Order: sequence, then structure tokens, then C-alpha cells
Amino acid sequence: MKAQPPRDRNANTDASARPVQRFRRPDDPHWHWLEQRDAPEVTAFLEAANDEARRWFAPLEDLTERLYHGHLARRELAVHGLSTALDHFTVWSETAADADHPVWWRHANDAPETAEPFFDTQARARDSAFFEIGDMALSPDETWLAWTEDTQGDEIFALWLKYLPDDPPVKLLDDIGPELCWAEDGTTLLFTRFDATQRPESIWRLSLRLTAPSPSIDHEALILHEKDPEFWLGLGKTRSREWLVLESASKDTSETHLVPARSPDSAPWRFQPREAGVEYAIDHRPGHFYVLHNRHAPHFRLDRCDETNPDSDGETLVEHRDDTTLEGVDSFSWGLVLTERDHHEAQVRLRVIELDAAHARQRDHWLALNETPCSQALGATPHFDARRLRLREESFTQPPSWTEVDLDSGQRRLLKRQAIHGDLQPENLTCQRLWAHSHDGERVPVSVVMRADLTGHPLPTLLHGYGAYGEVLDAWFSVARLELLARGVAFAVAHVRGGGERGEPWYLAGKLEHKANSFQDFLAARDALVEQGISDGERIVAHGASAGGLLVGASLNLSPERFRAAVLDVPFVDVLRTMQNPDLPLTTAEYSEWGDPRDPAVRQRLQTYSPLDNLPERPWPPVFLQGSWHDSRVAYWEPAKLYARLSELAGPDDTPPPLLRTDMDAGHGGASGRFKAWHDHAREDAFILWALGKA
Repeated sequence: MKAQPPRDRNANTDASARPVQRFRRPDDPHWHWLEQRDAPEVTAFLEAANDEARRWFAPLEDLTERLYHGHLARRELAVHGLSTALDHFTVWSETAADADHPVWWRHANDAPETAEPFFDTQARARDSAFFEIGDMALSPDETWLAWTEDTQGDEIFALWLKYLPDDPPVKLLDDIGPELCWAEDGTTLLFTRFDATQRPESIWRLSLRLTAPSPSIDHEALILHEKDPEFWLGLGKTRSREWLVLESASKDTSETHLVPARSPDSAPWRFQPREAGVEYAIDHRPGHFYVLHNRHAPHFRLDRCDETNPDSDGETLVEHRDDTTLEGVDSFSWGLVLTERDHHEAQVRLRVIELDAAHARQRDHWLALNETPCSQALGATPHFDARRLRLREESFTQPPSWTEVDLDSGQRRLLKRQAIHGDLQPENLTCQRLWAHSHDGERVPVSVVMRADLTGHPLPTLLHGYGAYGEVLDAWFSVARLELLARGVAFAVAHVRGGGERGEPWYLAGKLEHKANSFQDFLAARDALVEQGISDGERIVAHGASAGGLLVGASLNLSPERFRAAVLDVPFVDVLRTMQNPDLPLTTAEYSEWGDPRDPAVRQRLQTYSPLDNLPERPWPPVFLQGSWHDSRVAYWEPAKLYARLSELAGPDDTPPPLLRTDMDAGHGGASGRFKAWHDHAREDAFILWALGKA
């Protein structure tokens, strides 16, 4: 049964008026001409498609507004961020009820009555259609603030500096990367620069003259350059504040250089040379480095080595395990916090190991989980000596909460919990974890949340997936999602291979030559929802964004009849052509994820699943595509080409035709202001409810 179109007496239903009919070029059946960004006919085509989508959505405007305002009514619009005590000041953010962006405040640690604003991002965003902060960094004495900002959406940033609290900001540099890090000398700032493909290829040291109110650059020096186009540079600092960490990494290999944080003019020294297929990360306690690595340990292990002689044989603190992936290590003066992931349950856990002066293990335990599945992560805990850890926890049914755990007493104290208003509260929801069986017998976790009073009845369902880069879709709460749940829709997540939900093996089993597993897993998740009586098989909408758009697009090519409709946001669907163009941002760095098509076997493999190269003769279900003009990760032309190709395949009676909306002021993440982003989400939900027959 097909979803019925909304009625609009004023809509132009003449097929010849559709943009694809007006802009078709017989000599370019693949619509490659849309890649000519500067050609006026490209923007004309996108605007025509936007007009077509606007006309189609006109009958759903009332529903969109109800969804939007329903979302606002459930949310606490005035947000007071959690305060964090630094060395000298306590800082926090406050977002006004009618603001898109926060104002940052501070007070002296021993004088809360001195509270004052020091950085107003709402004011800075006022004159820009798009505004996003890349990074913010306080100087070690907390008197200077450096930040990077993007006012286009293309992820190219400018560096600004100001003396706190209220001196005027000064722009120091344009066209840099987002990351910043102060050295501990208080006058040196590290930042990254891009190459022509927007790859962070170099790390620079900026020596500053910090004279208020007009700081200036004294000297600029290159300290690390990465020539290999598959490697990106990143920077940071150990919690001990002893070392600046310069990391060069591809998707499967990494290398770290270190610079003494108090002597930033020192030449960086390579901690361990890169070794193909070996990833490692380090943290530091005085006298010791902790090395998390996968050399001869595919799920990672943790070693300790001597700070003065890191090449010497060290000690293995946490052995490799077949059923657990070791994801991260955070060092404190008293020991370590490890992030571990159980493969069988697809669940993350935090493990605390306390060590004495002789490095003997005094205590080793996991922090309790409130429920499963859930997310648990170490929150902002900047002090190296802190024995009260901050945790951020949430689930599909519980909104984010921040808890303080006292390691000495074991007591937990709730610091903040996101407030939820309205008729649908967390106790009215239920979450289930089921397991689908994929084409090769592998068990695929599927999470689903719904209203508790609707369990036992097959529900219309929105099925979401991603499945790439080892990214983890751990449980997360969404206020906007409540609008769908309140209307009787279930929300499900297919934790397909290629993601990291079941650890490193799960990621490896869904990349390169194993990528097809992701698509089969997604279809298996859909079928399991139906077979176990959770979902109505006639009313399932697929949703994917970015690489998740590839997942959904390839799955629809394999079996379009399994879905009632689909929503694809900034979808990576022109895989083969994109990977064949090394001049595009990200392409060369992606070879270890998808493969290098200069190898004929890889080219053939990419061609077998690239959505635009495998559109079936059977029609897709109704689809809503969204792109962004300034997107540097997935170019606007990928969803535009898919829209054009699907429109050509659609019959004259298909309702609706494929729909495309391109945000001409945004980048990969969509709108930067929260109210516009929420409204865009409401429009998307209106399409989903229409497709599910719930409009």
C-alpha cells in the first residue's frame, strides 16, 4: 500500500515543470555537470528543486509547525550549563530561551559573587547565516581566550584572541583548521593548517605578544608536516599538562610526536615510529607513559613504559581479550580510567584502576551502569589530582545526566539532568535490545524505543543506521524523537557492522572488502523487527546521514520493497566517482576505509555497491534527500545527482516524486543555530509521519 500524497490545490502537478525535466542534458545522463559549482545553472537547478520540495511540503506546513512547537514545549529552552572549576576560575555557559548560541560566564573560584560574562557567541553569530565554534582554549593563567570560528559551513576556520573578560576580540589568522592548544609557557599557541584537499597536513607554533587589548603574533613556525595524503594531524595535551601531543593518523595506522608543554620551542620527538596497521595512543603520569595499541592485539591492550626510556621493555597492564575492545585511557595522578566495550552485549563500560607509588594495583573496578543499553562517558574532569569523577550518562529512555562519583566514599551525586516537559516522560517509554541474524549467521544488535503502553502491537517504525569508521551509535536520548514516539511510532537503530558497537572486530567486518555486510545487516535488522512483532512490515521508513546515507541507499537498491519511504541527509552515494577524485576533500584519507580505486579489484568492488551506480529498475519508495551547499565532506552534488537520477526513473504517478532540499547556507552538519536545526528536523519528521500514514 502506497502512502497517499498530501492535497494542495495550488500545487503545480505538470510533470514538465519538474526541475529534472527542465534541466536534463541528454549528453550527460549521469548529471555530472552538477559538479560545476560556479555555473549559474547549478544553483538554478538546486533552487528549482527547493521550490518543488517547498510546494510539496505546503500541505504539511501545519504538521511541521505542530511538531516544531511540540518539541519546544518539551524542552527547557533556557539552558544553564554545568560549571567546571579550573585553576583560577569556574566557567559555565548559559543559553537564553530565545538564543541559538550560548554566552560563557566565569567567576573566581573563591568568589562566586564576581560572576561575569566573558564570551558571547550569540552576539558573534548575529551577522552570519552560519556560525560554528571549532575550538575554544583558555591560556594556562585563564586570562586569554583563543577560539576558531567558521562562518560559512565549509569547516575552514579563523583564529581569534581576546583578553578576558571584555576586551575586543582580535583576528590573528584565516584559513586554518579548528583545533587549538596552549603550551604551558602561556604565550605559545598550537594550531593546524590544511592542504588543498582540506586535510590537516601541518601543525604550527604561534609565539604571541600578549599585550592587552591588542595581542599580536611575534613568530610563526612549522613544527610538524605530514606528507602522506592518507594521514591527518591532530593535537592535544596530556591531563598532567607535561606534554603536547601531536598525532598523525590514517584510518588504520597512527604515530605520535611529543613536545614538552613548558618548552614548546623544543623539536618534537617521535614516540614510536608508524607501523602499517598499528594504531596507538598515549597518556602520561609523571615517570610513566601509557600506550594503548593493537600491535599483535587486534582488540587493543595497554602497556606502561618508562618516561625517560620509552623504547625499553615495559609492563602490560591490561592484556588483550577476545571479548572486549579497549577503547581509551585517561590518566590521573592516582591511576587510570579505561573505556572498554563488551563485544557480546555491545555495551561500553568505564573501569577505574588505582595505583600506588610503586605502580602496584590498589583497586580495579567497573563503574555501575544505571541500565543497558546506555551510554557512559567520562565528563569534564580537568584536574590531574581529581578524585571526584564526572560522568555523562544517557539512554534511549533517559535524558542526559551528569553525575559526580567520589572514588574515596563511592558515593554518586547527581549534578544535572536534562529536564523534559510535557505528557511523555522517561517512565512512559521502554527500550528493547533484540538480535537479528544476518545473511552469514552473524548476530546484529538492534535497539528500539517506543511508548511503553504500545508494546505488543506492531508499530510504524523509523529505522536508523550508520555503520562506518568504527563510529559507535551508543544509546542517546532525543527530545525531538518524542514527537514521533508520542504519535505511536517506534524508533529503532540497526547497529550494523562497520560501526564499533561490538568493538574492533565489528568495525573490521564492515569495511573495505567486507562492506557489503553492513547492507545485509541493515536489511536483517528490518526483518527482525517485523518477525518479532515490534514493527509493522508495511510501515517502516529508513533513515541515514552521511555514510549512513550510503548504508540506506545501498540497502534500498538491494530491496526497495522492504521500506515505505526513506530520508537521506547529506548522503554519501556517489562512492566510486568520489573515491576516484583525489582532489576532493577527504578522498585520499578515505582509502583505508573504502579502498583505493586505482586498484582494479577495488574499483570493481566499489562499483558493485555505490548507490548511484546500482539504481534498480524497480522504483525506490518515496525519498526525501537533503544536502548542503558548503558541505566539504559530502558535496552538495551527491544528493542532487541521486535526486535527478531517481526522478528520471520515477513514473508520472509516483507520489511524491523524489524530493531534494539543499540548504544554501550550511555545511555537513546542517544549520548551526539550534532553532533552525530543530525546524529542519520537524520538516523531516513531517515527511516520516506522512509516509507512515500518521500525518
